Amino acid sequence: MQILTTKRLLLREMTQADYPALCEMLMDPEVMTAYEHAFSEEEAHAWLDRQLARYQEDGFGLWAVVLQETGRMIGQCGLTWQDAKGTRRLEIGYLFCKAFWHQGYATEAAMACKAYAFDRLGAEEVCSIIRDTNLASQRVALRNGMMVTDRFVKHYYGVDMPHLVYSVRRPAANT
Repeated sequence: MQILTTKRLLLREMTQADYPALCEMLMDPEVMTAYEHAFSEEEAHAWLDRQLARYQEDGFGLWAVVLQETGRMIGQCGLTWQDAKGTRRLEIGYLFCKAFWHQGYATEAAMACKAYAFDRLGAEEVCSIIRDTNLASQRVALRNGMMVTDRFVKHYYGVDMPHLVYSVRRPAANT
């Protein structure tokens, strides 16, 4: 199901048929640096199943990012509920195949997701929770109008990982 389109991209719900393209991202150690490990096949299946469940439960999740020009899935970007220091936050998340880094796709998709959250979901605020060492994702958040509003440590895969919470509030309505 198509969710959003931008100048160059189409965002749609993932299906089981997207598993090979998803594995290109999730099993790449460089792409998954912020997670401290490349995913196994079992972890990749669980990731995809979690997105499919989110579509049913929340009406959104991480969506396939597809190049309109070629129809190729190059990444994933979307909205998920995440815990940040005990608070449930609506997060814009993004992850792209290495071959498509540094071309503005993550920013383009993230900006579309921010607009979707404000305009379609009525969200008052959205955030991106980013590992402190992930400078590229931090730059995407800044280009998406977000600023650091909090920080905390996640414990994942046996590692303490400092994270920054970038967030932006819905623009005030013109009266």
